[in-house]
Amino acid sequence: MVERFKKGLSSMSASVLAIVAGLFAGFIILLISNPANALKGLQTILIGGWNNGIKGVGQVLYFATPIILTGLSVGFAFKTGMFNIGAAGQLMVGGFVSVYVGVTWTFLPGAWHWIVALFMGALGGMVWGMLVGLFKALLNVHEVITSIMLNYIALYAINYLVKNSHLFDALKNQTVNVAANAVLPKAGLDQIFYVLKGRYHDASSVNSGIFIAIGLAVIVYIILNKTTFGFELKACGFNKHASRYAGINENRAIITSMAIAGALSGVAGATMYLAPPSGMHIHVAEILAAEGFNGIAVALLGMSNPIGIIFSGLFIAHITVGGSYLQSLKYMKEIIEIIIGMIIYFSAFSLLVRDVLARIAKRRKKAEGATSKNEEEC
Repeated sequence: MVERFKKGLSSMSASVLAIVAGLFAGFIILLISNPANALKGLQTILIGGWNNGIKGVGQVLYFATPIILTGLSVGFAFKTGMFNIGAAGQLMVGGFVSVYVGVTWTFLPGAWHWIVALFMGALGGMVWGMLVGLFKALLNVHEVITSIMLNYIALYAINYLVKNSHLFDALKNQTVNVAANAVLPKAGLDQIFYVLKGRYHDASSVNSGIFIAIGLAVIVYIILNKTTFGFELKACGFNKHASRYAGINENRAIITSMAIAGALSGVAGATMYLAPPSGMHIHVAEILAAEGFNGIAVALLGMSNPIGIIFSGLFIAHITVGGSYLQSLKYMKEIIEIIIGMIIYFSAFSLLVRDVLARIAKRRKKAEGATSKNEEEC
């Protein structure tokens, strides 16, 4: 129990160090860009959603929803020995499938429409993630190479399908609105996270997707830590040779792991594009979804722990919303993306330092044990 607490404390300190280092690097960038407003800019980022009161907090929850889910996708794959850099493509496939169902399957009654659209989005992401697992398990193609290629295949295939279907709004260069029943319900959150403008409630965009994200995080935590199935997947990640000797089917574990990771990213896409009031829209553009790559930062900061991923996702969303107010201080809106990128870099670096220090401490402890044993023999 004590060792587990120490390990958790070490992981948390590594995340905090990465955040502090990333924010410090961001402050240097703010100083270079506009020295007069650098301190105010850093303060704006740290205040985050609170810059716009309780409505801003709702926006934090809204932006946190997809990156918690992609963080879970990346983190789940990490725990099972895989590096899922294809969350962006899986998100886009899941989003496209959910939009297709949301626009065309109008025969579904009431709440069943958004539920089925969400499920089908998860299924689309699962299939796209499973392709990575199949190439890895059957052809020994590294998952990083496959997932990067599939990201761009997803991007251009979806662009083509959108432009050449009745889903396309040519005037706006985006998909049409999904049906009203396909939009995720607000679940009463619009009555909590809003600001008054005269007699008008200016509600935030937060919806029931945040509950879905948190619920899936709890489920993933239980699967990984409380079930035999999760233990087998993690065992293959730690040592595939020992797992094979123990009778665990390595190929099945790889395919299953990537399928689940893909499904989580697919749900992220569905919660993005089925968001109120009329659903977000898939724009025909040559840019991969940023939420897929931000999920890597969320997973690294959360140390791939599903509960940690919830908090790291909220933090990344918090500074993202804070960064959206930087333009009022004459900064480019892309600066917050640079700061998040720096946090990713320092997260990876802090993990490397932590592992090196752990190995040094282990060797030192082993050497001290050998020395004391020799002394006893003498």
